[in-house]
Amino acid sequence: MNPPTVGLKLPQEMVGSQVRPRNQSAGEWGVKAENLSYDSIWTTEVWGSDVFVDLADVAFRTEKIRPASAIANVYSRSPAVLAMAAASVDRFAGGRAILGVGASHANVVEDLHGLNYDRPIRRSHEAIELIKLLTDGGEETVEYDGKVFQVTGHRPIESDVPVFNAALGDANLRATGRVADGWIPHLVPLSSLADEFETVAAAARKSERDSDEIEVVPQVLSAVDEDVERARNQIRQFVADYIGRYEAYCNKISETFPDRAPRIADVWDPADPEDAVAMVSDEMVDDLGVAGDPETARERLRALIDDPLIDRPIVYVPPQADSDILDRTIEELAPVQL
Repeated sequence: MNPPTVGLKLPQEMVGSQVRPRNQSAGEWGVKAENLSYDSIWTTEVWGSDVFVDLADVAFRTEKIRPASAIANVYSRSPAVLAMAAASVDRFAGGRAILGVGASHANVVEDLHGLNYDRPIRRSHEAIELIKLLTDGGEETVEYDGKVFQVTGHRPIESDVPVFNAALGDANLRATGRVADGWIPHLVPLSSLADEFETVAAAARKSERDSDEIEVVPQVLSAVDEDVERARNQIRQFVADYIGRYEAYCNKISETFPDRAPRIADVWDPADPEDAVAMVSDEMVDDLGVAGDPETARERLRALIDDPLIDRPIVYVPPQADSDILDRTIEELAPVQL
């Protein structure tokens, strides 16, 4: 019997001002994840480690696991550069790569890259559309006249990399349905995934696409420890931080927890987050992640695997977790244990 399809978010850590793979290289994590039968390893990029270099490292060192980005933003690289980078990783990996993209956040795009955070949903839509045109291997040159991007006179390269979108709001969910091959929910309450995906599916149907072919791969906050409260606290800290820092995530979580999320945002203080962390309820922890002792966490993850909507849950250990929780979670939630 084959192990279930489960992905792993590449563990990362903050060193000074840089985010980089935790304890070992991306390729070494890829080998470990492959040995535990994870089907894919997903890495992000903010500052300090290049997502496509890390994915190439995974591709060269592994044989089966899928190197995937979650996410590469659509501002700091043009669609053509994203297409070439993804195609290169896919070539190194023998056709295993997945390109996950997203609009990121204004504080990353403007404060780090010095670009205007302009029309993020339109930009995401056109970037995905263009990447797919630029990698379809056709004989005709690409002619594209969008509101954000214009491309003319270049023949596409040949690569069959699926393009997933990390959408949050309704407009971006509709863009996912119109053009993307998959959806990467992040901090979307698990109880609302079906309703959220209906927005994707309706847009797909309107565009005469089969919504069943759009993969759903939620990043699932995960923490395993015999001390159940210690495990659950890892998720509380992460959720409080995102609610406090990012209005979009606060708004999304508020749709399910209207009496709780706005209050967390109000009291959150980066220098002293304890009050905000304490306000993250048990219901929020259970609706945003998988936490507890090994058997409880595995039972919860199995339920997500069995959910007909979810194609591939991604185990995501919060970055602030201690090394023992990180290692325990990855090993206890590995597909070979399920």
